[in-house]
Formats: sequence, C-alpha cells, structure tokens
Amino acid sequence: MIPIPTLETPRLTLRAHRLEDFETYAALWGNEDVVRYIGGSPSTPEQTWARLLRAAGHWHHFGFGFLIIEEKQSGRVIGEAGFHEAKRDMNPSIEGTLETGWLLSPDQHGKGYALEALQALIAWGEQSFPAMTMTAIINPENQPSLKLAATLGFQEFARSEYHGEVIVLSRPGTQPA
Repeated sequence: MIPIPTLETPRLTLRAHRLEDFETYAALWGNEDVVRYIGGSPSTPEQTWARLLRAAGHWHHFGFGFLIIEEKQSGRVIGEAGFHEAKRDMNPSIEGTLETGWLLSPDQHGKGYALEALQALIAWGEQSFPAMTMTAIINPENQPSLKLAATLGFQEFARSEYHGEVIVLSRPGTQPA
C-alpha cells in the first residue's frame, strides 16, 4: 500500500481517515448544510461508512485520495479535502485527472481553512503528479467554492449536467497555489 501522507499547515493537519473518525464524519456528511451543493441529500450512516472506506481505497489504487482536515488547536475533525477518480458519467469527461474536492463543517466557514488545506494539497499533488491536470466540478450556486477555486487558479472550461448543473473547472499549468 502506498503511504498516505500527513500534510501540516500552520493551523491544520491533513491526515488519513481513521475508523474512529466515523461518528464525526457521519455527522458532517449527514448535515444538510454540508451537502447542499454536493448532491443535496444528507448521507446515511451506511453511505458514510462506505465513503470512509473508499477513502483508503483511493490511496491504495491511485496513490492519491482525500484527507481528513483536523484543526491543530482543538484536534477536531472539521472536514476533508483531496483528489479522487470518480468515473463520473458526464460530458466532458474528467477521468484521468486529479478531481479536487473539499468540504468543511459549516461552523468553520470563513476562517480560511479550505484555502489553507487546498494550498497544501495542491502543492503535494503538483509534486507527486506533475503531469496530471487538476479539475473540479462545482454547483453554480455555490459562490464561496467558485471564489475559492478561482483563488487557487481553477478556470471554468465547461458547463455540464451531473445530478443538476455543474461548472467544470481545470487548473492549467503547474503554478503553485
């Protein structure tokens, strides 16, 4: 198995998912405010359990995946971010890219944590997979995520339907975040 990295930022630790994260993780994915723009329906504990296990599978098979975002000061799990290969049935296809995603607990919004976490992940991704394009899909109503994506260098290149309208973005070049 490929070692899953632990990334440190001034305020955050980005680390592998752990089984003991399940209750907090289930609360995140079960929160309507968290999933409003990510499919819109809260996940059941069973769905969240599969998601937690899938996180390890991505690292095993692709060498990349999602990491838990932990606030250093409190030790609290506040979200997750990373890359995945979702094999989405959408046009244009983004298969073979580092599809970038993130979510934070609503009470952690506006603190710069997503930017801090994603800057670390993008730097790691560019170093580990320099030939791969980074992409993201974002609901057009999710203005905070669209603004964050633009700050990180993502640019819209298409609109598509994937469980509703999405904006498809890519991050050209290898410039640092």
